[in-house]
Amino acid sequence: MNIRNWPDAERPREKLIARGGAALSDAELLAVFLGSGRRGINAVDLARALITDAGSLKTLLDKPRGRDIGPVAWCRLVAALELGRRYLDAEMKAVTMLGDPSASARYLKSRLCGYPYEVFACLFLDNRHRVIAFEELFRGSIGGASVHPREVVRRCLVHNAAGLILAHNHPSGASEPSQDDRTITLRLRDALALIDVKVLDHIVVGDGEPISLAERGWL
Repeated sequence: MNIRNWPDAERPREKLIARGGAALSDAELLAVFLGSGRRGINAVDLARALITDAGSLKTLLDKPRGRDIGPVAWCRLVAALELGRRYLDAEMKAVTMLGDPSASARYLKSRLCGYPYEVFACLFLDNRHRVIAFEELFRGSIGGASVHPREVVRRCLVHNAAGLILAHNHPSGASEPSQDDRTITLRLRDALALIDVKVLDHIVVGDGEPISLAERGWL
């Protein structure tokens, strides 16, 4: 059915105006950017098909433009993504991690959720615990990623970091840290202590609220 024939409360643009972006599904948000569908398929159904074929919204947006998305819509999407990244980066640099630890969890979830494979990342901090940089250091499979302490130490030295927040995602959606997560956290803590870099936290990102190993007392 053409979206014009839907009730006003169900149309993506009208819903966005009335209830805000959080009320829209991934497909509905993508449909707003697409603007229109194709012959025989409306924008929302096209968006659902694109996300399903890619495996996730993040995977779809991370890959080069396909033939199913026109150049104008694609430019809008890329611009929106970049605006979002810059907004989050500005928000992170305006706070200290000790002053607002929940900010790091929100930021890291926005950067790591949606990957169909595990990604291990670091927030590098200065001596006042302000963000210097965010980097995705290791990528793996759906079951895990190999983390090399020597590379983490090297990147800390490159950034002249005084502190660090570790983070990784669980593609399964379950946020609960594994024993391997706890083990690598302690290995990194001990390795980084040798160069006077403090590991402030390790955030595990899943479908629900991110879990802090520091809050669990595991650091």
